[in-house]
Order: sequence, then structure tokens, then C-alpha cells
Amino acid sequence: MKKYFLLLTAFILLLSTSACTPKASILFNQRPITKENVMDYSSTFECGSRIYYLILMPEVQHSRYLDIQIIKKGDAEYLGYELFMTRNIRLKDEEDKYFTDYIVINQKGAYIMKVYSKDKPTKVLTQAEFYVR
Repeated sequence: MKKYFLLLTAFILLLSTSACTPKASILFNQRPITKENVMDYSSTFECGSRIYYLILMPEVQHSRYLDIQIIKKGDAEYLGYELFMTRNIRLKDEEDKYFTDYIVINQKGAYIMKVYSKDKPTKVLTQAEFYVR
């Protein structure tokens, strides 16, 4: 009886913690993102080259504005973070579930891109890490 109770408890915990809700995501690419090359994503880029990105949002945003932050990770000695770039974006009518653009970074290092909505400016919609060598 004890085994059945443990099995039932484990099954309930498994179902309650593995919900399949779609989440926002970021894809990086070395070429402009189209339907044909959307799955050719990359996370390592050359210094001074264009870094194309696609932000996918499964839910329509109530606010038409997004905030994008790019944070540079510090060296291993200091473990610090530096706010590298911020950008405010207004989504167009046809861009209710995605946004695509590019950035150019001329400094080597590891970076994190974070996306926020104006609806909830303290909650990160999505984040992704990429490297410039």
C-alpha cells in the first residue's frame, strides 16, 4: 500500500511540475532570418559582424512596447556584469508575436540578451546567451 501511495504522489508531482506552457524565446543567426533559415541558429559570432535575432512571443503582448537589454558578462576574476546596451521597441501591427532585427558588437566576450514587456517591467519575458569572439 505504501508503494502505491508513493507512486501516486510521484505521478501527481510529475503532472503538476511539467506543464507545457509555451514560453517566449530568442534565436540568433549569422544571416537575416527568413522562413528557410530560421533553424540555422548560432550562438557564436565574429567581432564586428551583424548578429541577427528573432524574438518569439507565444502570447500577444498587451503593450506594444518591448525593452531589450544586452548585458556583458565580466571576466572570471571579477564575475561582474555590465549593462552594455538597452533598446526600446514599438511592435508593429504585423509583429504581434515576433520581432526581428540585428545588432553589431565590436567587443569580444559573453553576452546575455534579456527581453521585458512594458506591461511587466520587472519580469523577464525571455533571455538568451551569445558569444562574440
